[in-house]
Amino acid sequence: MTTECNLRCTYCYNQETRKKSQSLPLEIAKAGIDEYFAKNTSRHIRFYGPGEPTEEFDTMCKIVEYAKEQDENVTVEIQTNGAFSKEKREWILKNMNYVWISFDGTPDIQNKQRPFPHKQPSAPTIEDNVRWLVSHNMRTNFMVGARVTITDLNVDRQKDMVNYFCGMGMKNIWSDPVFPEVKDKPFFEDKKRAKKFHFDIDSYVTHFIKTRQYAYEIGVFYGSFLTCNFDGKSKVHCRACTPVPHLTTDGYVSACDLVVYGENANHMDCFIYGKWNDKDKKFDYNQEKIKALQDRNIDNIEHCKDCIAKLHCGGQCLGEVQNETGKLNGQKKEICKAIITLYKELGECEEYKYMHP
Repeated sequence: MTTECNLRCTYCYNQETRKKSQSLPLEIAKAGIDEYFAKNTSRHIRFYGPGEPTEEFDTMCKIVEYAKEQDENVTVEIQTNGAFSKEKREWILKNMNYVWISFDGTPDIQNKQRPFPHKQPSAPTIEDNVRWLVSHNMRTNFMVGARVTITDLNVDRQKDMVNYFCGMGMKNIWSDPVFPEVKDKPFFEDKKRAKKFHFDIDSYVTHFIKTRQYAYEIGVFYGSFLTCNFDGKSKVHCRACTPVPHLTTDGYVSACDLVVYGENANHMDCFIYGKWNDKDKKFDYNQEKIKALQDRNIDNIEHCKDCIAKLHCGGQCLGEVQNETGKLNGQKKEICKAIITLYKELGECEEYKYMHP
């Protein structure tokens, strides 16, 4: 929706590229909906970064209204930081179906990792909005869940986090290990950044397994980005392999959440497979890029061939792999090890009620 954001998260994956201010034009959003609905049976639309979607509230309202005019069965999802006004939360309650709040746990962690400008605490505002949405909900097709970034600060606080969210009425939680920011070159080429970045993936796996079991016992779903394909079998990791269109604020079509601009996408340009043609009022597509994304599956990834978890992983996250290794078929060895450990411990599970946001 927009590059504008009202929080200052310490680990933001696109804080450098987000310095330019721009928002998604309504004309392009409508054209994208028209084309997507014409070519697909899905009637689901989703709002996400690079900034906070509710900062471009009027346009977002118009997009949802337009989508529902095309088909009354449209479902709407948003990944938001939850720091919105009372007016916005009332609209969200009436018009959204799935609300994923980026929320990093107990207030001490949230306020440190995801503060307002000038390090002002954000937890009170977000907690108030979550409690209000949960308590005022009278619909069966409305859900408020948490999407948590796990860092060294909260890796051993996962049980505390589950209790905190459950106390607010949130019963669906997805956790994601922190990953390096997307900049102008692959992470492995930036030695300075590599020295600064740290995350104990083994500790995450250990605490996740214990917390997942605890969450199950108290009636809470607790998932991991590393287990997002454990509920079935697939040769591909995610929607980027289809690819499913993500409209960017500068008028391009991206396959991945991590690639939020078409211009100067650098090593992430492989995900930019379309562009809005303002003269002809249509999207132009690069078929070679589409084929490259569709070919990215476990049959074509050497290190996946003998892996016991390959059909429940799909080669890991395309965006993270490309950003960190510079290759779509690259390998994050520590993540491979973590996924295999989780699969050995947890195995295949029942189908997820709500997909990873």
